Amino acid sequence: MSRIGTQSITVSKNINIRVHGQQISIDGPKGKLSKTLPSLVSVIVLNEQDSHTIIVKKVQTTKLARAIHGLSRTLVANMVKGVSEGFQKKLIITGVGYRAQITGKDLILNMGYSHTIKMSPPSDISVMVENLTTIIVSGVEKDAVGEFAAKIRAVRPPEPYKGKGIAYKNEYIQRKTGKTGK
Repeated sequence: MSRIGTQSITVSKNINIRVHGQQISIDGPKGKLSKTLPSLVSVIVLNEQDSHTIIVKKVQTTKLARAIHGLSRTLVANMVKGVSEGFQKKLIITGVGYRAQITGKDLILNMGYSHTIKMSPPSDISVMVENLTTIIVSGVEKDAVGEFAAKIRAVRPPEPYKGKGIAYKNEYIQRKTGKTGK
């Protein structure tokens, strides 16, 4: 039995929820998201005075339905959090001469290569540069924010000897000692 799937999702009244068969649409202050859920689960929306409650139930009792049940509930919960609060990832650049800047909507990275790297974010993702070494990726879809942040990090992942590169804000980098002479 999925313990995550059995939990209900409480949503404030300022978020609109529409369910049409397997299609669920959620509107909120940050944006609008919609997703088609698998036929192994169904969504029930209960309206109360000051909030909505979303319950995801499995239709069958097969092993696949049990697996999809918790996943679907988490996807719906991420949609609710995305349209109400949004998601963001912070990346820290470490290294001499490494820096980032925004030109228009594009992110320009100087990471010690012979050329600059130009990255264009998707339309639903916003990228900000706080100072030359801190990048903030934000948006309403958790997976899109994480994917674009991972693409930025993949330009120059942190290396274990001096820690130079692009790392997530609270990421721990296992450091190695260099070679020692005799």
